Amino acid sequence: MIPRIALTPGEPAGIGPDVTLAIAQHAWNAELVAICDPQLMRERAKILDLEVEIQVIDGPLGEPSPHQPGTLQVYPVNLTVPCKPGQPDPANASYVVYTLHAAVDACLAGRCNAMVTAPVQKSVINEAGIPFSGHTELLAEATDTRSVVMMLASKEMRVALATTHLPLRDVADAINADMLEDTLTILHRDLQSKFGLASPKIAVLGLNPHAGEGGHMGREELDIIIPVLEKLRDAGMQLQGPLPADTAFNPKVLSNCDAVLAMYHDQGLPTLKYTSFGEAVNVTLGLPVIRTSVDHGTALDLAGSGKADTGSLKSALRMAIDMSQSTQTS
Repeated sequence: MIPRIALTPGEPAGIGPDVTLAIAQHAWNAELVAICDPQLMRERAKILDLEVEIQVIDGPLGEPSPHQPGTLQVYPVNLTVPCKPGQPDPANASYVVYTLHAAVDACLAGRCNAMVTAPVQKSVINEAGIPFSGHTELLAEATDTRSVVMMLASKEMRVALATTHLPLRDVADAINADMLEDTLTILHRDLQSKFGLASPKIAVLGLNPHAGEGGHMGREELDIIIPVLEKLRDAGMQLQGPLPADTAFNPKVLSNCDAVLAMYHDQGLPTLKYTSFGEAVNVTLGLPVIRTSVDHGTALDLAGSGKADTGSLKSALRMAIDMSQSTQTS
């Protein structure tokens, strides 16, 4: 099965167009469709001294075929104003948001099997008067999805988060039994359906130091986490924990689980990013579509320089292809 993957290059003044053009130089066992301004891509290719034939899509798509190196199919969406590398313009914010909606619509309609997103500049979108907290929230709203889960994945590990971008003082109040049960259910289901794991093993971290030390360092483990884990174990899930976070990321634990669920952002991600920075993939679980993304920002200072690292986008594309194929065969 040859999947068709929608690519959104993100902020036009950032490195998204650069890395999209760079990966188009390679063969892929998938059809790539970039949703962006074709003239932007031609101009950026010229700046980068890359020979890429921009093939504008002007009709219905046929059966997907493997990507041919040195070409890039583009579903055309025009910039509002011309763009220079490293100089974002709020006038193009609506263009960026539109490309995301076009990608998710293509996936929902079955025209594409997955979407891969390059970074956007949140501050510029909000400066334009468009409320925007991130890809995840936009995609959840666009697909009418109540709960989603953020997971980062690398060759070494998968780490999902019970809470995401919250101030640390708000984390404990955000963790409750319903939320934790929803998060684990989504994680378990998507590891099965999108990663092809028939009976996934999940290691769950405690919130407090030493996983609460029997209630002496906080009661969230006793009052919330343990009861939820017991309930879900009775339903057939394979769950370890709650584990002390300071000793959970060791080879013995990681070799015996398919994913780790951390209670908050900086509990789970530092180890993953230390071992896999620039190669990790951000995956949004719980959506009715497959979405992967890079683990870095727009790097405005590198746009148009030819120095942008393509590692994370390559990893995100590989994972989207693998997930598409797992979904088709499951």
